Amino acid sequence: MTTRHLRITGARSADRRAALEAAGPFEFTTTCHQWLRGPCTALTALLHRYVPEAWEAGPEPVEEHRATLLYIVPELAGRIGPPPPSLVNDTPHEERTRYFAERMIRATHHGIIDFLLAHARRRQGPPLTLAFDDVHAASATEQEFLALLVRRADPSVLRVAVAGADGPMTAELADAVGKFTESVPVTPALVGPPLDARGYVWSDCTSDDPEAYADYRALPDAVRAALHDERAAELETRPDRGLLLGAIPGHRERGADPHGAGRRALRAALELCVAIGYSEATADLGMRGRALCDPDADAQDYCHFTAKAASALVPLGRLEECVALYRELRRRYATPRVQMSTSYALAVLHTRFLEPRDHDLALEHMNNARALAALEPDPVLGAYYQVFQDNGLALVEMHRGDLERSHELTARGIERLERELPPDRYVVHRSQLLHNRARVRYALGRLDEAYADFTELIAWDPYYVEYHVDRANLCRRRSDLAGALAGYDRAVEVSAPMPELFHNRGDVRAEVGDVEGALADFARALELEPDELGTRLARVALLIEADRPGEALADVHAGLALHGDDSRLLCLAGLAQQALGQLELARDAYDRALSADPTSVPALTDRAVLTFEQGDPHGAVADLTAALALGGEHPDVLYNRGFALLAAGETEQALADFTRALALPGADFAGLLCRRAECLTRLGEARRAADDLNGLLHLHDQGLLPPDAEPAEALEMLEELSAAGVGGGCDGR
Repeated sequence: MTTRHLRITGARSADRRAALEAAGPFEFTTTCHQWLRGPCTALTALLHRYVPEAWEAGPEPVEEHRATLLYIVPELAGRIGPPPPSLVNDTPHEERTRYFAERMIRATHHGIIDFLLAHARRRQGPPLTLAFDDVHAASATEQEFLALLVRRADPSVLRVAVAGADGPMTAELADAVGKFTESVPVTPALVGPPLDARGYVWSDCTSDDPEAYADYRALPDAVRAALHDERAAELETRPDRGLLLGAIPGHRERGADPHGAGRRALRAALELCVAIGYSEATADLGMRGRALCDPDADAQDYCHFTAKAASALVPLGRLEECVALYRELRRRYATPRVQMSTSYALAVLHTRFLEPRDHDLALEHMNNARALAALEPDPVLGAYYQVFQDNGLALVEMHRGDLERSHELTARGIERLERELPPDRYVVHRSQLLHNRARVRYALGRLDEAYADFTELIAWDPYYVEYHVDRANLCRRRSDLAGALAGYDRAVEVSAPMPELFHNRGDVRAEVGDVEGALADFARALELEPDELGTRLARVALLIEADRPGEALADVHAGLALHGDDSRLLCLAGLAQQALGQLELARDAYDRALSADPTSVPALTDRAVLTFEQGDPHGAVADLTAALALGGEHPDVLYNRGFALLAAGETEQALADFTRALALPGADFAGLLCRRAECLTRLGEARRAADDLNGLLHLHDQGLLPPDAEPAEALEMLEELSAAGVGGGCDGR
């Protein structure tokens, strides 16, 4: 039996299933066809199969991933209990103003994979084997899940087969299949009697039987529509939410009443996909729904389908299509609410997404939205609409650089909603206003007030991960590393796996000296997303700092395989090779780094250090001079060039560099004064040197130097000067 994942390509499902059976056995085989359960066809079937099994075997893996599992298949709560409380989930649908982003879906996929791997590891016997057919007809969302699963799953623990016809595949899935699977040959298989038209409909139109499809197309329209309605009615009795996203609306829009029952089914599916964050499915459902609307007779639905589709196009990067939809609504409808909502949407696009950003145009749109909000006669809705637009204005003002105005708008909005709205109305939007105020206060440096806001938000919605991350970031800014670690720990506990959480915690662990904890966090982040270059750079740098250059070099090679000749990775390769004594390889790495990026200041400074160590101070000076020309004056680079100049006998130039460096922020004051004293002594100005050193000691005694600024070298130099008869001695020391 192969120990790799499998790839099976064949035009007919019957042929693929036969190949799977021959290559198996596979414990669980499912279709990925999005016409069945929309973007979560295979995932829904998979979790229905394995969550109850895992729960019965011992609830630990389920408990650890409860929120993630129920996010995708909420009906499993009947078996495993409810998800953690959430402010959004407890809010009426029409008052929701916060939706999950695409990254949440990806993190959820990682959480499901963690669950499956944990369940597979604790089972006795052979690996868990899963087969996914119709991959060519899977949504991009489900293909993302399969790509992550194929990449992350060890086939000796969980073996995967992906099967489908030649067809569209996301770049990520194609890459994973190319790297981690081997192909299985497909031969024509014997098949049973062909389906008839009814069988085709009962396959939820996923059958690839050409005769069945031909029979289906030959039916009279009314008969065909009746079959779709019959199948939809049967599916609607099943407790499977996934069917609401795929087969049910698909049948209803092909049934006898597409403009009534079909439109209602599409809208129900749309709302679910919006709430979950399925952007691609939301865009598709929105466009299909508006196609079933009469723009005049069904104006409300037409606007709703169009606006939701437009919003979903933003995370998909389809910004021109998004703008076109909003502008179409503006041309078609003169109603204040349509003009208000589209003005708001266009303002956000111009201030956050469209390139080039146009904050002034965004302000024009947002002011228009605010003026229209004031026309709402209902006192509750009027207050809500006006505060909502003011919150948008605060965003624009923040991007325009007026943080005080942004803070004023959010603070005033909070006060107004508290004063004019019942306490149980628009609770999610109140939390968003408070979150925005906290972030603006953070940006303004009002850290105590921001901390209080984040703390209030956590008490309000304790399982919302962004609040924990934001407060942890604030703690880190205040140098409260214990508080930052506690915040990141809690964020990891309440969230689906996000690489940035582990990266951030790893940074803080490294800062407090927990090297092994930091390396474990960086490794976890890279397990989730190997392409995260920032995390790889951080881990390599930490390994070098921890005197583990061999491990660092292996990590560099893995990074170069993914990112090509990245100058930062090549610089770190040079440092690791220097530590291993591989000096020529180190020089080659620095040269390659400069070929990849001739403006790389780190490559120049690192190569200068190597050049100096190899006995060529003039070569080091040349590289450091180029680094200063590219990066501007930096105290450390000036220090190093001064040191090289001193070694080259250019004492006056070295003195100038040390003197210039002393005037720059972040300078190593003690080291620079000692080096300058050395220069002065060589130039015959020993008394000036002694004055500098005594001044340094005085600053140290007054506590005006950093704690790590040791005066030992200065004391030693003063003793030497005193022995040589230079006045001033050591100030009585």
